[in-house]
Amino acid sequence: MATRSRPALLAVVALLAPLLAYGQATTGWATVDAAFGRSGAAQPGGVMKYSFPRGDMTVTVAGVQLRPALALGSWVAFKRIGGGHVMAMGDLVLGEDEVGPVMRALQAGGVEQSALHNHVLHESPRVMYMHIQAHGDAAAIATTVHSALAMTRTPLGVPGAPATASATDFDTAGVAHALGVAGKLNGVVYQVSVPRQEIIREGREEIPPSMGVATAINFQPIGGGRAAITGDFVMRAGEVNDVIRALLAGGIEANALHSHMLGEEPRLFFMHFWAIDDAVKLAGTLHQALLKTRSKVDGR
Repeated sequence: MATRSRPALLAVVALLAPLLAYGQATTGWATVDAAFGRSGAAQPGGVMKYSFPRGDMTVTVAGVQLRPALALGSWVAFKRIGGGHVMAMGDLVLGEDEVGPVMRALQAGGVEQSALHNHVLHESPRVMYMHIQAHGDAAAIATTVHSALAMTRTPLGVPGAPATASATDFDTAGVAHALGVAGKLNGVVYQVSVPRQEIIREGREEIPPSMGVATAINFQPIGGGRAAITGDFVMRAGEVNDVIRALLAGGIEANALHSHMLGEEPRLFFMHFWAIDDAVKLAGTLHQALLKTRSKVDGR
């Protein structure tokens, strides 16, 4: 019987690897599902992500009411790291009065904070964003996070279906062409994730882009081809001011510049932005800013 050559076997392994990673991400999370009271969504890189939209919040910026998918979505992502342990990272959207109780509950359960700050400006009411990290038993981490969220007004029941977008709400094809990267609709919000070219690690563990190290760009249509946009650029230190200049040149404001993690390599900075204008025009400006970074855009 003929045997496969080594190159052929390697090719088969390369083809199967994404399927194996997906299978690992979608199995064995029942205890975490039970702790959160909802199912997660499998992400590339063996990541399982749990989302907690702040549908209870009514937040406006410049007269625009923010949809949860635009800037009010809490989430926690898990990745297995061996020995029965996981690494977990996330971002919790909180009202000012919720910050203290949540921080105390997380610390009591061994879930640490890696950042606490704003993402947007001039929002009403004030919103804070708490970035978290943990290593250990997945169910224990999930139980701690769920207990902390229970001290907030975050809806913790099984989430309902998001609002649907009509074909006339948004020129997704035009935005994708101008941006150089395609996204997907989450309800009426068009979400784009742009990974970096290099691998990001914490210690020896790779942090997949789906755990918060990809540039996030969100468009919320407001009518007449216009959109409110926000998100965050993920940058190395030498890229920061080039990106700021590219954004300002196209009328996009930089609202915050800070870290989200504590021990990542290479060191990353996160810059949140905001603008309201023609969606395709804004996408063109964002494309120019992406070109100032080592992002996977235009086939790079």
